[in-house]
Amino acid sequence: MFSKSRRSRAAVLIVSILFAASNSLLAQTSRWTEEKARTWYEQQPWLVGSNYIPTDAINELEMWQASTFNPTQIDKELGWAEDMGMNTMRVFLHDLVWQENPTGFKDRIDRFLAISSRHHIKPLFVLFDSCWDPNPKLGLQHPPIPGVHNSGWVQSPGAAALKDPAQQERLKAYVTGVVGAFANDARVLGWDVWNEPSNTNDGSYRKQELKNKEQVVEEMLPKVFAWAREAHPSQPLTSGVWDIDFAKGTPPTKMQQIQLENSDVISFHNYGWPESFEKEVLFLQKFNRPLICTEYMARGAGSTFDTILPLAKKYKVAAINWGFVAGKTQTYYPWDSWRHPYIVDEPAVWFHEVLHTDGTPYRDAEVKLIRDLTGRGKMATR
Repeated sequence: MFSKSRRSRAAVLIVSILFAASNSLLAQTSRWTEEKARTWYEQQPWLVGSNYIPTDAINELEMWQASTFNPTQIDKELGWAEDMGMNTMRVFLHDLVWQENPTGFKDRIDRFLAISSRHHIKPLFVLFDSCWDPNPKLGLQHPPIPGVHNSGWVQSPGAAALKDPAQQERLKAYVTGVVGAFANDARVLGWDVWNEPSNTNDGSYRKQELKNKEQVVEEMLPKVFAWAREAHPSQPLTSGVWDIDFAKGTPPTKMQQIQLENSDVISFHNYGWPESFEKEVLFLQKFNRPLICTEYMARGAGSTFDTILPLAKKYKVAAINWGFVAGKTQTYYPWDSWRHPYIVDEPAVWFHEVLHTDGTPYRDAEVKLIRDLTGRGKMATR
């Protein structure tokens, strides 16, 4: 038998061990401190890349389903990205692909990571997305609507899943399963838990949207952050503010507060003129966290590589433009193509995308600028 003093010392030791373990677990399941976020960011190169989907995929489902997943195409296109100095890509996942076959989906993500790592590219994965078609369906996807921007992109989760509380366990399993599978994978840059959560797609699918969508997503978004943290990722979590009124200084909306208060690193979208981009960066700097612009570059709206990318480098903001290679998403057409499809004539200026389908630049000067700013030097001759 132990003496009373030895039992007391043993009890103290056990309590100390449990307390340390509890603190360690809490550190992994709570938001990163400002210092941890800054330390992580200082270990990264200046992050430059695109929102990526292969040219032969119209949406996330076509990219990731077993029947249409195309590692050969991905390898070729990420090789072009590496060649111009890009080192990250923002890549959208989808809950329905997980629901159909979790093991197969994880295997395909792993194959994607092997390809991207070979090209020195770390992807930022997007778990959920409120943009475009609210009625996603597995299987064969419809062909692009001629002349229309992003005519086949689908939301995750769709309206049917959002309005059914019973689906949340399935969605939680998707989040914890995907993040957990790659939580300590050095090939992953981070997790964007929900893209434009407050988007109701007024110019495209408004009539098909869930009537109380914003309220439902406001209630779900903190849960999604919590689900992702339950998987103890070594990478940061974020959700990008995309409609914040930084110019007038009005208080953030409830959704924006949830995003800003739960993100380890602050991400944002800005498709405006360079003065708008700079003002937003200065506004967001007050949150004392690294900044990642996860969407920019819409030539017809005033956001271009020539004006935005030098500003991003000046302020040490990671820069991920929308669109890489022109393909089935057709996002080289402008947003107004939903009202006025470009069926007869091509737009005078491409809206998004960097490269044609054969890898040649839309504008040589843009690719040269990207290469120069990322340290890749003169544009390679193809």
